[in-house]
Order: sequence, then structure tokens, then C-alpha cells
Amino acid sequence: MDYTNKADDYFNHERPEMLAFLPETCKRALDVGCGEGTFALQIKNKLGAEVWGIELMPEPGEEAKKCLDKVFIGPCENFVNDLPDTYFDVIYCNDVLEHLVDPYTFLGHLKSKLTENGVIISSIPNIRYHDAFKKIILQKKFEYEGHGIFDKTHMRFFTKSSIANMYGNLGFKIISHKGINRTRSLKPYLYNIPFFFTAMDMFYLQFATVAKRASNPKKAD
Repeated sequence: MDYTNKADDYFNHERPEMLAFLPETCKRALDVGCGEGTFALQIKNKLGAEVWGIELMPEPGEEAKKCLDKVFIGPCENFVNDLPDTYFDVIYCNDVLEHLVDPYTFLGHLKSKLTENGVIISSIPNIRYHDAFKKIILQKKFEYEGHGIFDKTHMRFFTKSSIANMYGNLGFKIISHKGINRTRSLKPYLYNIPFFFTAMDMFYLQFATVAKRASNPKKAD
């Protein structure tokens, strides 16, 4: 996948809406897709935690090395075996899993890297977002773009329920699962009329999920 033409701020988002999910007890964190380390550095500054990162692209990865404790550069799947088991209190995957060919296997591997009460926190785009709904249903289009829901680097597409099912089938217990970055547009109300207002998930650009290892993991079908 070609990430070289991304906007200048693509690798240095602060993501305050995701930082809000950070447990105050976190001592060691991993930020998968850390970019230049902008988000992960906030974890260090806020809690004084040890923070690692994984970044696909070399240039932002080298920048991240300047501010984080350890950074791997390359495909995140390549470094699963380099991560210590039962080590991280928090693993962040901010808009990362949708870029992977097999996010399910990768997410499953991360489970063993968590401490007993550790959590994975992810942000995943919502394919049922009202703008995507308009393009697919009303305009009958499904065309890749340079950014957003239809980003050409997205390999997988998720809804609120499919995200929850992914975590459940992999043996996680969901602690929090909610929409973030709610649109200010009034169009979702209009689109909801024929659905009797049962499709309110289309207001949210992404869904943020906090999950831990389940005591009695659900078996995948």
C-alpha cells in the first residue's frame, strides 16, 4: 500500500477523543501505527508511562524514535514475536486494523501481550457512516478515495456490530464500545426516516472500543 501521498498531518494526529479512554493506571503502552509519535507522546507526558510504537513508514517511524522508548518500523504483523508477553497495560490501534489484510489474526496475537488487566483500545471507521451510506445506497457508488471511509489503503470495512463480533469471537470482553467523531450534519435524521430511526449509528465516523481478555472466551464459529 502507498502511504507516500498522504496529507502532511496524517502521521501526527493528537486524537484527544481516543486519549480520553486511556486508563490512569497505565504504566506500559504500545501504540500500533504510531506515526511520528504525537499521540503516544501524550501518554508519556500524562502518566510518565513507558511507551512503545510500531510504524509502517520509515520517515515518521524515525521521528517517533526520538520521543518514544522503543519503535519498530515496518508492517506491524512482522513484530508480534518481538513484543514481550503479558507486558502492556494498554495497546492502542487507532485507525489501524482496517488497513490490515488479516486484522483478526493480528488482534488475536495482541491478546497475549496484555497484562492481566490490560486493554486494547481501537478506533475503526464505520462503513455505515451517513456519507458512506449516501454514496453506496443513494448514489450506487463504491469508489476508493485518498482519505476517509473509502481510503484506498483500507483493506477491511467494519460496522458497529461487526467490530463487536470480531472482539467477541477472538476471546475479548468489551468494556466500552461507542461512536466517536459524531457528524454535525442533519442528513442522518433524514436517512433514518425509512428505518424508523433504528440506524442512528450512521452519525458516527468511527467506533472506539475498549476490550480486555475474557475470563471465558467465546469460541469462534
